[in-house]
Amino acid sequence: MTTTDAKPTAVGLRSERGPVLLAIMLATGLVAIDATILATAVPSITGDLGGFALFPWLFSAYLLAQAVSTPLFGKASDLLGRRPVMMLGIGLFVGGSVLCGFAWSMPVLIVARAVQGLGAGAVMPMSLTMIGDLYTVAERARVQAYVASVWGASAVVGPTLGGVFSEYLSWRWIFFVNVPLGLLAAVMLLRGFTERVERTRRSIDVAGATLLVVGGSSLVLGLLQGGTSWPWLSVRGVGVFVLAVLALAAFVLVERRAAEPVLPGWIFTRRLLVGTNLANVGIGALVVGLSSYVPLYVEGVLGHGALVGGFALAAMMVGWPVAASFVGRIYLRIGFRDTGLIGSVVVVLGAGSLVLLSASSGVWQVALSCLVIGAGLGLVASPTLVAAQSSVGWEQRGVVTGTQLFSRSMGSAVGVAVFGAVANAAVASRLGADAVAGGSVPADVLAPAIHQVFVLASGVGLIVLVALVLMPRRNAVEE
Repeated sequence: MTTTDAKPTAVGLRSERGPVLLAIMLATGLVAIDATILATAVPSITGDLGGFALFPWLFSAYLLAQAVSTPLFGKASDLLGRRPVMMLGIGLFVGGSVLCGFAWSMPVLIVARAVQGLGAGAVMPMSLTMIGDLYTVAERARVQAYVASVWGASAVVGPTLGGVFSEYLSWRWIFFVNVPLGLLAAVMLLRGFTERVERTRRSIDVAGATLLVVGGSSLVLGLLQGGTSWPWLSVRGVGVFVLAVLALAAFVLVERRAAEPVLPGWIFTRRLLVGTNLANVGIGALVVGLSSYVPLYVEGVLGHGALVGGFALAAMMVGWPVAASFVGRIYLRIGFRDTGLIGSVVVVLGAGSLVLLSASSGVWQVALSCLVIGAGLGLVASPTLVAAQSSVGWEQRGVVTGTQLFSRSMGSAVGVAVFGAVANAAVASRLGADAVAGGSVPADVLAPAIHQVFVLASGVGLIVLVALVLMPRRNAVEE
C-alpha cells in the first residue's frame, strides 16, 4: 500500500501565526476539557443511561484510543503533512462528540468516547508539531506555555462546566458544545495554515501499525483495568499482558524490515530521544498520580470540600505555564539538559514537601507544594520537547513529537496502576482487603496511604532526573 509524502518547502506565513496559534489553543482546549469534564457528570449520565458498572470505561476508552493512536498520527503527518492529519483529528473529535451527545446507551457512549480519543490522538501531537514548524527554538517555550495554560484552565473549567451542564441543562451538552468550537478551529486552521508539499510515493507500514495498536492497546488496557475490572493475577489480567508482549515483540521484528516504520529504530538509539522519552514517562506518571491523590488528601485527610481540593491541585497547573513562559531564555543560555535537570530537582523538592505534610497542615501548604511541582514540570516538559523536535528535520518531527506524547500517555497508565496499587495495599494492610472495595476510608488510614503515594512521587521525580542525565549536554540549534 502506498501514499504520498508531504515535505514542505514553506509552512505558513509569519503574519498568520497568531490566528493559527489561537486555533491550535482552541482545539487543544476542547481535548483538555473533555479529559476532565465527565468527572462531575457521571451521576447524571448513569442515572439516564444506566450501566453504572461500565462508567470507568468512559475514561479508559478515551485514554486508550488517544494513547495508541498518537504515534500513528505523528508518523502520518510526516508522510501527508500536518494540516490533513489535524483536520482528520478535529473531524473525529467533533464526530465523536455528536455521537456522545446522541448516545442512547452506555456501550454506545463508550464507543463514541473512543472515537473522541482517536481525535485527541491526532490533535495533541499535531498541535505541538505545528508549533515546532512555525516557531523558532527561542520562541517555542513561550508558545508552548500558552498551550500549557489551556490545560491549566481546563483542569478547573472542565469539572465546573460538567456540573453546570448536568444540573441546569443536560449532560448531553457537554458534548454538543464541542461542535461549533471544533468547526471554528477547523475553519481558522484551513484559512491560516498553509503547506507547500512535494509528492513522492512512500509505503505505509500497515503491519507495524496494526501490531502497535494491538500491543499498545493491550498494555494500556491491562494497566488501566488491572486490579479494578479484574484481578491482576486472573486469567484476563495475565492474558492481556501476554498478548501485549507478543504483539510488541512482533512489532519490533516487523519494524526492522519495514521501509517506512511507524516507530523508526533510531528513536530508541539516540541518547537525546531516549532521555526525553523516559522523562516524559515520569511526567505522565506524576501528573496522573498527583491529580488523583492531592484532591483526595485535601478532602479525606484535611477535611475540606471537593472545590478546595480542586483548587489546591490547580496550583500545579498554574506553576507549569508560568515556568514554561520564561524557560526559553534559560535553555538558550545553559542548554536543554541542564535546564531540565534544574526542573527535575525542583520537582523532587516539591514532591518532598508533600511527604512532609500532616493532618494539621494547611491547604495553602498543599497548594504551595503543587505550585513548586508545576514549576518544575514546566522547566522539564518544554526543554525536553523542544530538544527532541530540534534534533530532527521536518520529515521526522511528527513521529518524534508523537513518540514523546505516547511516552507521557504510557507514563500516565503506569502511574494509575502503580500509585493505585501502593495506596490500596496500604489501606488493605490496616483495614483488610474488603475496605479497598468498600466505602469511605477513615482519615487516619487514608493519611499514611497517600503519604506513601507522595514518597513514590518523589522517587518518580528522581527517575526523571536520571533520565535527563542521559541527554547529551549541548544546545540543539535549529533553523
